Amino acid sequence: MLRRAAPYPQIQLHPLGTKMRIDSMPLPARSLTDEVLIAPDTKGSLQHIPFNKPYLTGHELSNIAEAQLSAKLAGDGPFTRRCQGWLEKLSPNSTALLTHSCTAALEMAALLCGIGPGDEVILPSYTFVSTANAFVIRGAKPVFIDIRPDTLNMDERKIEAAITSRTRAIVPVHYAGVACEMERIMEIAEAYRLYVIEDAAQGCLSSYKGRPLGTIGHLGCFSFHETKNIISGEGGALMVNQSALMSRAEIIREKGTDRSRFLRGEVDKYTWVDIGSSYLPSEITAAFLWAQMQCAEAISRKRLAVWSRYNIAFRNSTWAQTPHVPNDCRHNGHMFYLLNRSGKPRDEVIAELKSMRIHTPFHYVPLHSSPFVKTRGGNIPHLPVTDRVAATLIRLPLYIDLSESEQDRVINAVSSLLASTGKPQRNNRRRRDPSILAPHPPCRSQSD
Repeated sequence: MLRRAAPYPQIQLHPLGTKMRIDSMPLPARSLTDEVLIAPDTKGSLQHIPFNKPYLTGHELSNIAEAQLSAKLAGDGPFTRRCQGWLEKLSPNSTALLTHSCTAALEMAALLCGIGPGDEVILPSYTFVSTANAFVIRGAKPVFIDIRPDTLNMDERKIEAAITSRTRAIVPVHYAGVACEMERIMEIAEAYRLYVIEDAAQGCLSSYKGRPLGTIGHLGCFSFHETKNIISGEGGALMVNQSALMSRAEIIREKGTDRSRFLRGEVDKYTWVDIGSSYLPSEITAAFLWAQMQCAEAISRKRLAVWSRYNIAFRNSTWAQTPHVPNDCRHNGHMFYLLNRSGKPRDEVIAELKSMRIHTPFHYVPLHSSPFVKTRGGNIPHLPVTDRVAATLIRLPLYIDLSESEQDRVINAVSSLLASTGKPQRNNRRRRDPSILAPHPPCRSQSD
């Protein structure tokens, strides 16, 4: 039987088996009776623990209503400017451009760097397909290198051997919000005159030696997909960290026109001046995102608390490797994973956890072993660390509303499955607790 939940402002996330009514919001009268039906749980009393639950601050719908009433729904309106301003506070030398996805930001980066047919781009194979696709659609060849066994990030020691006369860019991916070794990567890029494009999809509010991720390379790309820490359903941003690239970045983002200059009153009309595409998100998306950004520090704090509880539970296990955060990095609590060393096949562990109603997915299928790469011919690189990680990694549920009792269920279930095999392959080094973000003021109210 469906139940009616409290009005939206009093709820943050609606459980299974509820009927939500959108009322008590400043929306047009025709929307006051809009309802969303969610099927009840029919699989028994054991509550399902999902891998992720999108967190809502409670201000998203009022922001969207404000955007609707302002009659400004296309991109680059007031909410877009607020979001970009928030991102620019991360680094005084960066300019932010909101996009409709991190994929869009990566595609813009490829255009800005002039990546084209015959060019090569160095990146890890253990990443999402968009990291490579953004350059492949420009005609470039992805050159995959192995990852480090500790952070699972691009192994900076492998970069120079992969550089050829055709190399144009290095694309470090900050896995799980933990920084790549950016100092060395930037040194290599400078020596070989290469662009560095940070894929910081998971890295918003993480830092490397005090510098926010996404603001260290020439360009940086963020994601606000619903699986990330701060979200807008779909969404992203391009951080332009080199002033010489900014003028063209605006043009590429505005379908190849100088419309941004026109809106600032710098020209009396706008026209087609370069290649480009439609990379702007709508004001509806930006309005949703602004509510999240206002609470971003609080969201990170809460995620870090869940992350740290997992880390304390598993850090001394002999049957799994836990995440490693270098001393000069601060992470954002985006993801907690285990590398299974128990001898029990990873997929069996995931299946057994699923039977316990706990969702623990693995992560990427390495790009170098994908059907697309195999059908294109050429040499398939030997990436042993990538292959081993891809076969053993298990991601654990991590979201703000994960209760301690639910987290204990996950910890106990995982421990019972992995520790019971009695076949540890290698000791998990004891490491000091990674640094946690310093306390921040509580989430501010909706204001500029």
